[in-house]
Amino acid sequence: MVVAHAPDQLSPEALTFLAERHLATLSLIDAGGELHVTPVGFTWDNETQTARVITFADAKKVRIVAARDATPAALSQVDGGRWFTLHGAATVTADPTINADAERRYAERYRPPGDRGADRRTIEIVVNRIVGRC
Repeated sequence: MVVAHAPDQLSPEALTFLAERHLATLSLIDAGGELHVTPVGFTWDNETQTARVITFADAKKVRIVAARDATPAALSQVDGGRWFTLHGAATVTADPTINADAERRYAERYRPPGDRGADRRTIEIVVNRIVGRC
């Protein structure tokens, strides 16, 4: 059964699922109305209900998100019968403090990312709805 989850009231099982090492897909709509889906790693900040994807300045996902404020985004993680889709508004930043925090969180969940220096960007998705099951 598919269940809606309040991002600020996730169960311990849901938090565990969001911390386990799984890849995801990020889905965005570009300026021409085309769906852009790309594989990503992401981290979940339960305190702020924010998902973060580290990337680089010239990535298509960065260009799509930068083209408009609060770009609608869906971030989906699947592991067999367990799955979540996190919905929210995406923004992108080059802020070194945010990027360093996002890289640290990414290294904890996956592995240390390659150094991008000033080219690093972080897509932040303020999640307002989660559907799925775990």
